[in-house]
Amino acid sequence: MRIHNLYTDANGESHFRDIEIDWAEERRGSKLSKRLPATGIIFRQTRAEHDLDWHPAPRRQYIVNLDAGVKLTASDGESRIIGAGEVILVEDTTGKGHLSQGLGQLRHSLFIPIE
Repeated sequence: MRIHNLYTDANGESHFRDIEIDWAEERRGSKLSKRLPATGIIFRQTRAEHDLDWHPAPRRQYIVNLDAGVKLTASDGESRIIGAGEVILVEDTTGKGHLSQGLGQLRHSLFIPIE
């Protein structure tokens, strides 16, 4: 399983990479990863015309889009559309951060802090 990752390098520039989630066990027809740390869950609703200027992530967290996507742009210029059902680990808590732009739909998502 692949998830997106947005991180900051030593120069404060944000970049995307992909992270492969390893399967730790298999049972009853399912594959499971190892248990990962989390400190809570935040439910979020974002308006369709959401357009947020440069900002770092407020904390390290997984974001799971439930029903609509978002376009994120890293400070190195790369943009990705994180679609409904996709997961991103945001770790760009320092530096310039990233841009967030809605795709014209009301979006519901889960924030899962890991610190």
